[in-house]
Amino acid sequence: MPSAKFVIESKTSDSFKANKVKSMFDCEMDVVSKTFDVNISIEDIKWNIGLIVGASGTGKTTIAKQIFKNYEFFEGFEWVGQSIIDDFGDHSAKDITEILSKVGFASPPDWLKPFSVLSNGQKMRAELARLILNCKEPFIYDEFTSVVDRQVACIGSAAIQKFIRKQNKQFIALSCHYDIEEWLEPDWVFDCNTMQFSRRSLCRPPIECKIREASQSEWGQFMDFHYLSHEHNKAAHKYICEIENHPVAWCSVLHFPHPSVKNMKKIHRIVVKPDYQGIGLGTMFMSEIAKKYKRQKMRISLVTSSPAFIHGLKHSKNWVMTRKPSRVPQSNNGLAISKSHSVDRLTATFEYKT
Repeated sequence: MPSAKFVIESKTSDSFKANKVKSMFDCEMDVVSKTFDVNISIEDIKWNIGLIVGASGTGKTTIAKQIFKNYEFFEGFEWVGQSIIDDFGDHSAKDITEILSKVGFASPPDWLKPFSVLSNGQKMRAELARLILNCKEPFIYDEFTSVVDRQVACIGSAAIQKFIRKQNKQFIALSCHYDIEEWLEPDWVFDCNTMQFSRRSLCRPPIECKIREASQSEWGQFMDFHYLSHEHNKAAHKYICEIENHPVAWCSVLHFPHPSVKNMKKIHRIVVKPDYQGIGLGTMFMSEIAKKYKRQKMRISLVTSSPAFIHGLKHSKNWVMTRKPSRVPQSNNGLAISKSHSVDRLTATFEYKT
């Protein structure tokens, strides 16, 4: 049973300043101690995610290290590579990029950056991806989401828990923030403020999105996050998805000059800001835009090489894969190489059906 009663003791200093403080506050003691009586009853339940939560100083780290001694306790990695992918050891580039995408960090340009220049949200996801690849044992992440914006923390928690469950891993988060609980959807929670254990079966709160038309000038907020190009066709119809009035995703649509189909449109650019990836936002956004054109008797398709979008759309009931991942064929006269950005990249084609 992962439960224990233990005492943590620390000897006090015998320095002049320490003795002065002891006399000032009437705490003449040679040893400072705290007793913990912890009962985390998880031996008879199947679980993937646990949360130990409470204010700073309530003993989260101490309890985790005492109760879960066989778990890998994450206290930070050394990141020295010019690109974060160089710090993942002997794992293949395919495995590294897949795991980064699945924890909601699906931004190839950012994979090529050193760890030090990433946003705090990206750093958290990169650390978790590396943990998942490297750890054979269940693992504990201390100070989970402590340095990221609270909205980013909630979105990141939702993305990470989804992948942890798919991998059937066991993961314990230690945090002083209660706001992530509904988004992380832990199977159990131990609250260090009350020293109470509880099982959970929470549902993630709905994500309220607003979609509006956008102007060409707003592309500047998203172009650095596009995985291929900063260019954008001015003729495209442009849309932005907002969460709490914050622009988080971009989608634009162009007419597709198909030789036989006259009512064909295509997704020109789709971008989800890194901190909001991993929760299916891009697929939802594209589907809403595609639905708008479908009502106008238009067909709409997407060609993508993004592993995250290929995986997401393959499992979407609204999109059908019309061409499996393959390389764009070169034309006989060789002109396709100079004109297509897709040559030599694995791409897949999807069409919106519902």
